[in-house]
Amino acid sequence: MLQPQAIAPQGPAFSPLIMGYWRLMEWGMTPQQLVQFIHQHLSLGITTVDHADIYGDYQCEAAFGDALRLAPALRQQLQIVTKCGIATRAKPEHKIGHYITEASHILNSAENSLRHFATDYLDLLLIHRPDPLMDADEVAEAFLQLHQSGKVRHFGVSNFTTAQFTLLQSRLPFALVTNQLEISPLEQSSLLDGTLDQCQQNRMRPMAWSCLGGGRLFNDPHYQPLRDELARVREEIGADNIEQVVYAWVMMLPSRPLPIIGSGKIARVNEAVKACERKLDRQQWFRIRKAAIGYDVP
Repeated sequence: MLQPQAIAPQGPAFSPLIMGYWRLMEWGMTPQQLVQFIHQHLSLGITTVDHADIYGDYQCEAAFGDALRLAPALRQQLQIVTKCGIATRAKPEHKIGHYITEASHILNSAENSLRHFATDYLDLLLIHRPDPLMDADEVAEAFLQLHQSGKVRHFGVSNFTTAQFTLLQSRLPFALVTNQLEISPLEQSSLLDGTLDQCQQNRMRPMAWSCLGGGRLFNDPHYQPLRDELARVREEIGADNIEQVVYAWVMMLPSRPLPIIGSGKIARVNEAVKACERKLDRQQWFRIRKAAIGYDVP
C-alpha cells in the first residue's frame, strides 16, 4: 500500500500516485459507483485526487461532491487538489476561450469548488495555465485571502515556466508547493528547460500529467519504436505492461514527480500502483528517451 509523502518542505503529504478526475463525466458512474471507486483507490493508498473547475465542462467537481455527500467520512481520507484560471466556451457568457487570473475570479472559483466538494477547505489550489495578463500582485492577493481564511491550505501552479513561477513566488510570504507539468517520454521539454531543475532546487515535487501521452503512446504509429523499446524494458524488469514502465520512467526523475492516473477502471489503477515497485537502470531510462525523441545523446 502506498504511503503519503511530503511534496515540499512546508507542503502537504500526498500519495505518490494521484487519481485524476479529468474524464470523470465520461466514466458514466452513478454517485454510488463513484463512492465505491474512491474506496477502492483509497485501499491502494491513492489518497490524493486531482480536479479543475473546468473539467467535464464545469461538471466534474460537483459530480465528485455528490459522492462525498453520500459518504462524508471520505473527505478526511482525501487530499483534494483543484485548479482555476481558464474560462472555456462551455459557459455561454464566454464567447472565446481565455485565461482569467483576476483576484475576484480566483476567489469565486475557490468558493464554487468548496461548495461543489461539500467541504470547508481545499488542500491545494493551482493556477491552471500561465496567463499573459496575469498580475502577480492580484493573484497573490487572492491567495493570501484564501490562506488567511483557512479555505485553502496550500497553493501552486500548473504548466508555469521557471520565470512565471519565480514571479508569483516573489509576491507571496509562503512557498508555492508544486508545479503540475506534462511529463512523459512523449513530452520531455521540462527535463532540460530548467522547470524540473527549479523543482529540485526548491525540493518541491512536481505533479506529472498525461504520462501516457493522452493515448498517443498506444495509438499513434509514429511511436511504434517507443512501444517496442518499452516492451523490451518491460520484459527486462518484469513489469506487467508498458504503462508501468512509463510511470517508472517518470518517477525516476530526481525531482520525484507524482504521476496523475486518468483511468476510471480500478484494474488499471491497481496496475499503475505496481509501477512504484519497478526500477529502471540508467541505460534503460536513456534507451526509452532515445526511442521517444529519435536520437542519442551528443
